[in-house]
Amino acid sequence: MTTNGNHRLLAAIMFTDMVGYTALMQENEHQAKVNRDRHRKVQQEACHRHSGKILQYYGDGTLVIFNSAIEAVSCAVEIQTELKKEPVINLRIGMHTGDIVYDDEGVYGDSVNIASRIEGLAVSGSVLISGKLTDEIKNQPEFSTKLLDAFNLKNVKEPVDVYAITNDPLTVPDAGKLRSNPHQKVKSIAVLPFVNMSSDPENEYFSDGITEEILNALCKVDGLQVTARTSSFAFKGMNRDIREIGRELGVKTVLEGSVRKAGNRVRITAQLISMADGYHIWSDTYDRHLEDIFQVQDEISLKITNKLREKLCRDQDKKKMVVPATTNLEAYNLYLKAIFYYSKWTLEDCRIAIDLLNQALELDPEYALAMAGLSKIYGFMGASGKVSPQSVYPLAKEYAIKANELDQHLPETHLALANSCFWLEQDWEGADRHIREAIKLNPSFAEAYMFKAMFLLASATPLEACEAAQTSLQLDPLSSPSAILLAFSFFSIPDWDKAYQEADKLLVHNPNFIEALNLKGWVHTEKGEFQKALDVFETVKNIKGNESDYLMGVAMVYGRKGDIENARKYLELLLDLKKNVPDISIEYKIGLVYAEMGDADNMFNHFFKSHEKREGDVIFLNNLHCLRKYRQDPRFDELNRRMGRPVRVAQNR
Repeated sequence: MTTNGNHRLLAAIMFTDMVGYTALMQENEHQAKVNRDRHRKVQQEACHRHSGKILQYYGDGTLVIFNSAIEAVSCAVEIQTELKKEPVINLRIGMHTGDIVYDDEGVYGDSVNIASRIEGLAVSGSVLISGKLTDEIKNQPEFSTKLLDAFNLKNVKEPVDVYAITNDPLTVPDAGKLRSNPHQKVKSIAVLPFVNMSSDPENEYFSDGITEEILNALCKVDGLQVTARTSSFAFKGMNRDIREIGRELGVKTVLEGSVRKAGNRVRITAQLISMADGYHIWSDTYDRHLEDIFQVQDEISLKITNKLREKLCRDQDKKKMVVPATTNLEAYNLYLKAIFYYSKWTLEDCRIAIDLLNQALELDPEYALAMAGLSKIYGFMGASGKVSPQSVYPLAKEYAIKANELDQHLPETHLALANSCFWLEQDWEGADRHIREAIKLNPSFAEAYMFKAMFLLASATPLEACEAAQTSLQLDPLSSPSAILLAFSFFSIPDWDKAYQEADKLLVHNPNFIEALNLKGWVHTEKGEFQKALDVFETVKNIKGNESDYLMGVAMVYGRKGDIENARKYLELLLDLKKNVPDISIEYKIGLVYAEMGDADNMFNHFFKSHEKREGDVIFLNNLHCLRKYRQDPRFDELNRRMGRPVRVAQNR
C-alpha cells in the first residue's frame, strides 16, 4: 500500500552491526574500511539471492527488509556463515517481523524499533530473532532455535521473547550475560578504571583507588547492580568500544573518567554513559584539594545514583555514601598503593602490599580496612599455595578478628573470617554465618558469592553451588575463580559436557588457567578418552610452574587406563618433586594418583597428611567420581569427621 509517497507493508526486518568497528577505526582506519567493504559485499550478494531490499547503510551497519520471513532468516544465516570464514568479520544480527512504513528519508514503525533493540542484545556471530518471527519459521526443518528469555526493550511496552538461531556455525549467547537481563528492573553499572593523567606514572595507584572507592560506594545503593572490580579492571588500558565493554559486562550504564594529581591538588573528570545508545547521561569535572578527596568521591557517587534512580534510593540524599575508613590521608594513600600491588597477584607484590599496609597501621592503628586487607592477602597467599598454609592462615585469622572488633560492618572482614573458619578451623557453621553476613552487608559482593559457591561445592551440594557461581558471574562476568567453580559444580553433578563447555569458555579469556585445563583432562578421563586427556595434560606441562599438575594428570590417566607401569613411572616423578622442592605441598595430588592405581592404603595415608597440612583441595574430595569406590571404606568417613563436615554432607554423598 502506498499513500502520500509512503510505503506501508508487512515485512521481516533485519539489522546488522559490526562489533568493534569504532575502536578499529581509531586504531587502523584502512583495515576498518576493508572489513566494512567485505561486510557490505557479502550482505549485498546474500540479499540479492534471498530477495532482500537494503534500505539503509549507516557506517558499520545496515537495515534490510524482506517479503518472506523464511528468506530473511536464510539470508541472515548465510551472511554469518560466510563472515565467520577468514578473514573473519565480527557481526551481530537482530530480526523481527511486522508492519512498517518507509519513504525516501527512512523507515518507521514499532517493528523497526523492536528489530533494532534485538540487534542491540546480540553478540558477535549470532542471529537473534523475536518470538513473532520464530512462529513464522517454526515448521521449517532447516532452522533450529533456542529461547533465551523475555526481555524488556527500550520504548516497547511488553517484554519480547527473544530466540537465537542455533544453526552451525552461529554463536548462541548466554542469556545471563546479555546486555539487558531478562525482565530487568534493577539498574546496573560498571565503573571502569579511571585513567591516570598525572605526569608521574606512580600516581596510577591513586586513580585506581578513586575508582574502587566510587565502586564500593555504589555497592551500598539498594537496587543497583554493580559489576565487581576484577571484571571492570580487566579492560584497563584497552582501547575498546564502550558499548562493546558494556555488553560484555552485561550492564546498562558505564562510568569512566580520569584523575590528574599535582602536588596538593587533584582534578577528577567523570562521565556516565548509557549502553543503549552510547550517549552521555551526565559528566562533570571536580577541582579539589586532596584533603577533600572523600567529599569528591561522595559527590560523584550521589550524582550517579540521582541520575539512575527513578525511585532507586529515596533516602540516599539523607546520608553520605562515602564514609572515610581513616582520617589519616597518608594512611589512606598507603592503603591504595597496597591494593594496587596486591591486585597483581604475585608473591613479590603481595609482600610489598603487606609492608605498605603495616606502614598504614603505624599511622592509624585503628584502620580496620587495612587490617581486613592484610587478612585477605595472607589468606590468598596460603590458599593459592604461594607459601605454606600453616605459616599464614593464623595471621589471616588474627587480622580478620582485629578488623571485625574495630568495625563489624565491613563485608570484607566477614569474608576474611569465613575464610579462616573454612580453611584453618574447618568450622562449617561459622563459615556459613560469615558468608551470609558479608552478602547481607553488600548484596553486590561478587567475591562473597564466589566463596559461597566454593563452600556449597565442598558441602557436596553442586546444584546449589551452580546457582551461587552463576550469581557471582553475573556480578563479575570475567572472574576466572567463579567460572571454574561453575565448571566444577557441573563436573560434580555430574554433567561432563556442561563442565567441559564452561572450562572451554573460561580458557578463551584466560588460556593458561591451570584448573580449567585440569578439568578438561579429567572430563576426557571420565569419558574414557585417554589420548585426548594426555594431550590436555601435555599443554599443562608447557606452562611454567605447574609440573605437579602435569605429573598428577598423566599418572591418573594411566592409572584409570590400567597401565600401572606408566602410572608408577609418573608417580615416582611426582614423589621426587615433593622431596626436591621443600615448600611444595602435594599430598592430595599424590593421593589421587594412588586412588586411580587402586592402592587404598597409600591413598588414605596421603589424604590424611593433606588434611593435617591444611591443603585446600582435600576438602572437595566428596565431589570426585574417581573416589566413589572408596566411599564405603570407614577411613573415608573418618577423614570427613576430622574435617568437621556437617552430617548433610555424608547424606549428599
